[in-house]
Amino acid sequence: MATLAPYACHPEATRGRLHPESPPQGRSDFQRDRDRIVHCSAFRRLEYKTQVFLNHEGDLFRTRLTHSIEVAQIARTLARNLGVHEDLIEAIALAHDLGHTPFGHAGQDELNACLREFAPAAGGFEHNLQSLRVVDELEERYAAFNGLNLCFETREGILKHCSRRHARQLGPVAARFLDGTQPSLEAQLTNLADEIAYNNHDIDDGLRSGLITVSQLLDLDIFAAHHEQVRRRYPDVEGKRLVSEVIRAMINTLVLDLTRTTAANIARLQPDSVDAVRAAAPLAAFSDALRAQADALKQFLLNNLYRHAQVMRMTYKARRVVRDLFGAFMDDPRLLADEYRRDDPVDQARAIADYVAGMTDRYAIREHHAIFRMD
Repeated sequence: MATLAPYACHPEATRGRLHPESPPQGRSDFQRDRDRIVHCSAFRRLEYKTQVFLNHEGDLFRTRLTHSIEVAQIARTLARNLGVHEDLIEAIALAHDLGHTPFGHAGQDELNACLREFAPAAGGFEHNLQSLRVVDELEERYAAFNGLNLCFETREGILKHCSRRHARQLGPVAARFLDGTQPSLEAQLTNLADEIAYNNHDIDDGLRSGLITVSQLLDLDIFAAHHEQVRRRYPDVEGKRLVSEVIRAMINTLVLDLTRTTAANIARLQPDSVDAVRAAAPLAAFSDALRAQADALKQFLLNNLYRHAQVMRMTYKARRVVRDLFGAFMDDPRLLADEYRRDDPVDQARAIADYVAGMTDRYAIREHHAIFRMD
């Protein structure tokens, strides 16, 4: 690895793990974190969890696993450009969606509604908090502790959003949501790499599905400009090759703009440590012009893809599956395996949420059939 910048996270200066362990041999602490994430059960299940289109709708659409790998690729490029720790940024990227429910945001929204209805004291459901819960508590791989026992810096990056109520419960890893400080630059960059990946790759999946068209996208400045560039360079290219070249060019522009803008912020503020990064205003950012274009793209995808009638129909079905499962398990916990049964009602609701959130799309559908169909 290239020499780290002074404002990067350094594995030898990690704030440590929840449970003390001997130092790793032949790799750094951040490498150990990445390796533990790749080998955990929740990471494997991402292969069968939705990005936008449900898992059974086609073999070529993105899943949470392919999305996470794409985020990691973009994030590593940013880390190398800016002198921060590549293994840490990759670990954060690979773990950021571990807590996602089946059926994407539809599943999350319904599970949140169910928890708030059946057990208000449980505090609702948010996939970002669930990702931290997975690596801190739910994975069962090690004899000495629950979870993966990741470094503070990796856990800090996984926790992108948090209410003040939850922050008070989570302790030091969530302190910034109470005191107004920032996470590491590795965490900030991963958050924006996630945005770059899902916006651009959702364009690809949306076009592949036929739910959006190139002519619609040409109304967007960011797409139109790159479409024109590709046309000038490859006047005869058409179809999938044209779309792939445009998306590739858009990603490259966003990565370079993010690199330049962040580098300028670093040069202006001169942080000399990761704690100086945490004490500063956010450093990772797009330029104002690219930020506006990226926001317009996000709004377009919301209006034309995520709220498309075909997607909304699947969203309705998905939410019904989640609600039916949650309600059935709450009504009769005997439907659950012993490991998910609890005496306290709030603990029972949270255990059911853990079980449902951990399901893949196809497993949730199979469980729903097993409980509600007579054939």
